Amino acid sequence: MKMYKKSNTLKHTRCLHYLLRQFYHQYRVSQLYQPLSVVPKEALVKKDAAISLSQKLMMECGILRPRGNGMFAFLPLGLRALEKLSAVIDEEMKRVGAQKILLPSLTSGLLWKKTGRWESTGEELMKVKDRHERDYVLSATHEEAIVDMLADTSLLSHRQLSLRLYQISSKFRDEANPRFGLLRCKEFLMKDLYTFDKDETSATDTYNQICTAYDTIFQRIGIPFVKVSGDCGNIGGNFSHEYHFPAPIGQDTLLLCENCGTGSNAELVEDLDNKSCNICGSKLQLQKGIEVGHTFLLGIKYSEPLQCYYQNEKGKPTVVQMGCYGIGISRVLAAAIEVLSTEKNIRWPWLLAPFKVCIVGPKKGSKEEKAATWVNFLARSLNNFPSLRDDIIVDDRDNLTIGKRVMEAKKTGFPIIVVLGKYACEPIPQFEVIETAREEVHYFTQYQLLDYLKNR
Repeated sequence: MKMYKKSNTLKHTRCLHYLLRQFYHQYRVSQLYQPLSVVPKEALVKKDAAISLSQKLMMECGILRPRGNGMFAFLPLGLRALEKLSAVIDEEMKRVGAQKILLPSLTSGLLWKKTGRWESTGEELMKVKDRHERDYVLSATHEEAIVDMLADTSLLSHRQLSLRLYQISSKFRDEANPRFGLLRCKEFLMKDLYTFDKDETSATDTYNQICTAYDTIFQRIGIPFVKVSGDCGNIGGNFSHEYHFPAPIGQDTLLLCENCGTGSNAELVEDLDNKSCNICGSKLQLQKGIEVGHTFLLGIKYSEPLQCYYQNEKGKPTVVQMGCYGIGISRVLAAAIEVLSTEKNIRWPWLLAPFKVCIVGPKKGSKEEKAATWVNFLARSLNNFPSLRDDIIVDDRDNLTIGKRVMEAKKTGFPIIVVLGKYACEPIPQFEVIETAREEVHYFTQYQLLDYLKNR
């Protein structure tokens, strides 16, 4: 009986490996839509220029293409990075019980007029009219839309609260001066979460849970970030917090305490001279930051004028307490590149890299050509590792030198480059492994290489 079970398990394992081989797809640079371009050196941002480092590199590497003033097309490599970030966000939203939805980009202008934001938002609001002269908004946020949807359905029960609904979708802003690529554009991808609770205490508990989830998301991305008190601005509410990647190109000025870690946006402070931390008394430091996330405790700012109620324990209709929480997904990509990259080469966070490993084989007709037999073997072997599955790309342009292809792989920012050069032709083949972020080079045998990469 034991022998039968062991044999049966072996058969299942072989079947699984067979299925993995059947569904394995080898990504090849020769088939990749990656139109390269050259951005003039003098176009790089200095003071008020329009081109940032991230925009320059993403355009040069065929990750992004401008399609108008403040509008960009994401090409295959860029979209892979976006999808990876979205997947991380989906995972953390599930952990806090949030449900994913998708709202229309167009929202009735009447709703924005009811909340007062039709006028208060100003010229940044994208307003359109249909053929019947009815007003609509190409939404930058969806507070009005989601509250109206809940108010329009059957009365929520107190048992359904806390209700947490989120989406990942395109948002719009009529920027007067679009610049810095994805950092300040007219259309952008955002995750927006809306929470509904029965009272202020519950809403505050929810707020703290979501902030913890945001901390986890940014920690997983791996870019140093700061959380500071923020201005509620046009969205409104009782209080808010902002998440920033510290960077010189950032358009927000932050006041940070190096002693206790607290901070705020400088917009909240009237006198920046001799400002001390209100918690520990230490002197605050000024630093520029790129805002990548924002959380708001809204109270009843939207639920009251749009009449969004729930049925409390006594059966009476009661106004719901709200919170809203945003992460600029497309901005996070650009901000990460701003923080990590060199002047010439993109550096991705490991979690967001479009492909984690690029395999560069020998040039056709070269002395190393016989090492080409290793390319498919290594690609398939690495693809079997769960941490690298579907994350291997082969630069199969064997009409180009190894050096040329390695240079392009470094520029695109693939974290690991495996080179099959002259050492791969030795009696005991060795493979060159380049770690682009650390600028380190290793030489491994076949088994050393697989062992080194299997847990990355």
